[in-house]
Amino acid sequence: MHLLGAAEIRALAAELDVTPTKKLGQNFVHDPGTVRKIVAAASVTADDRVVEVGPGLGSLTLAILETGARVTAVEIDHRLAARLPQTAADHGVEDGALTVVDADALTITSLPGEPTVLVANLPYNVSVPVLLHFMETFPRLDRGVVMVQAEVGERLAAGPGSKVYGAPSVKASWYGDWRLVGTVSRMVFWPVPNVDSVLVGFARAHAARGTEAERQTTFRIVDAAFQQRRKMLRQALSGVLGGSSAAASALLESADVAPTARGEDLTVEDYLRIARAAASLGG
Repeated sequence: MHLLGAAEIRALAAELDVTPTKKLGQNFVHDPGTVRKIVAAASVTADDRVVEVGPGLGSLTLAILETGARVTAVEIDHRLAARLPQTAADHGVEDGALTVVDADALTITSLPGEPTVLVANLPYNVSVPVLLHFMETFPRLDRGVVMVQAEVGERLAAGPGSKVYGAPSVKASWYGDWRLVGTVSRMVFWPVPNVDSVLVGFARAHAARGTEAERQTTFRIVDAAFQQRRKMLRQALSGVLGGSSAAASALLESADVAPTARGEDLTVEDYLRIARAAASLGG
């Protein structure tokens, strides 16, 4: 299959009167080798049903379809969503292989075809919220590869003790394992962004870590811990664990977590224990 190059990307944008906007995080990939690299990293096969977020003009979409996989593409820009099926047809994609959903990925709650693989060049300004929303909303998504801003990707893949470990790291790990699987030159984009990009791969955990109520409590505790990440947990969590540092200390000790630890020291399992201890006390 012939994939989109720089000249065709610009021609499509001109046809649609599309000027890439920072608001929508639009940076279009014009290098066929890069999109094939992403698809290969995700190990996409003809048997897969893939969801892509932010397909844009279709560079990555065509590379996924090239494998024979079925694709559901979620696009917020109405002009791009309307044009994508024609682009696919022009490149020899068979009828029925591509389904386009014209919607905001952050609000979508159902997907046709029940995809199990996520492959996307995510808009940098909403990459973490989109990922967490999809992991929470679509439990059948069991693996994938996303291209994100390097700083974001490093956070998603970071472990406890890392300087970049934060709330996104803990929340992502609730759903499974995340790892860096590649880098992408900023020169393969139009327009050229002022940040570097990385590929992040994930594999969903086979069993859920906890209930939905436990997830919500855990995430609330994680947010509190990292809002004051320089403080010890007995101080940072006092507002959500009893209202005082003494009450927070007692609850943390009951969860086998040192009150003097800091947010970046804890794993997602540690945070879940805190949440369960809080629930047992009616917190």
